[in-house]
Amino acid sequence: MREVAIFRHNLFRISEPFIAAQGQHLRRYKPLYLGRMRMGRAPQGAESLALQDRYSLPRIGWQMITRSPRPYQRLLEGHRPALIHAHFGIEGVHALPLAKRLQIPLVTTFHGFDATLATWALLASPAWAHYPLLRRRLAREGDLFICASSFIRERLLAMGFPEDRTHAVYIGVDCQVIRPREPFEESPAILHVARLVEVKGTRYLLRAFAAVAQRYDTVELVVIGDGPLRGSLRSLAASLGVQERVRFLGALCHADVLAWMRRAAMLVLPGIRTSSGRAEGLGLVLLEAAATGVPAIGSRVGGIPEGVIDGRTGYLVPERDPDALAARIGKLLDEPLMRRRMGAEGRALVEQQFDIDRQTARLESLYDGILSNTA
Repeated sequence: MREVAIFRHNLFRISEPFIAAQGQHLRRYKPLYLGRMRMGRAPQGAESLALQDRYSLPRIGWQMITRSPRPYQRLLEGHRPALIHAHFGIEGVHALPLAKRLQIPLVTTFHGFDATLATWALLASPAWAHYPLLRRRLAREGDLFICASSFIRERLLAMGFPEDRTHAVYIGVDCQVIRPREPFEESPAILHVARLVEVKGTRYLLRAFAAVAQRYDTVELVVIGDGPLRGSLRSLAASLGVQERVRFLGALCHADVLAWMRRAAMLVLPGIRTSSGRAEGLGLVLLEAAATGVPAIGSRVGGIPEGVIDGRTGYLVPERDPDALAARIGKLLDEPLMRRRMGAEGRALVEQQFDIDRQTARLESLYDGILSNTA
């Protein structure tokens, strides 16, 4: 099988299981994970190469500044990848010199912030500063651009990326591993899985839950994820008088997240568009909830409406509207039969449109196309 170098600066982050999940579902290509640092364990049996294995931190920092392909070339000795698949636009900009040096195609997947965050916000981060400066070059010289949702594709086209090389391909979920739960598994838990940053809208969920908690004595809010807003969100829960009924569990491994999902009455992702322009690309947890048979509530913003069919697999509400959110949460809590019906429709939707094997087969067909064009 031809080898694909899957490029991400920080490999195997606990918040990004979707990158390895897609790589492990390749059937006609072999994944080789390539990056600067490993932040977690590689999938069983997978091969990974990281600059940390061979270079000191100052040398890695130098590579980050210069984007020199030489350290990665040395790391790849003995390997001949057919193409590089970079995840996130930032990685695409950094992988471009390596792809040029190796004379192989570069594929870049855009996931969310790399298609929505304002230029000034990207420039404010030293780790991201190359990206807005070189994004037009990536659009000209990159071979293929994959978008994690149709919303992201529209954003890239508006930025000048070529229409014929820019495709929406969902990463999807594994419908063989994630099975529909049984009704007896459900508990009165409202689940929120997200990195604790502004774009996820967690504070609006806390305000909505404060209203819900006054009507329902046994309901709890379970928050899985970590981030810079964790302290302020805990303080908000305390000021709202619901700190005893909100469980901040921090970041959990993917298996534990899926276990909590089986127990949840619903999943809620009230994303917002921030002042910097950032918006949710899709929200893979919405698809995982649907695959489990759990209804979801999300905001009408970004790519969220692609994963929730309003009134069928869950509900969509206006962003930054805790009253509307509380009303929909209450409606789902009041109607267990509706929750089950929506969960069943969500499962059917995922099987039809978001199955990871089908989506990865589409990706491999796109690989085939660019390799045949460069042969």
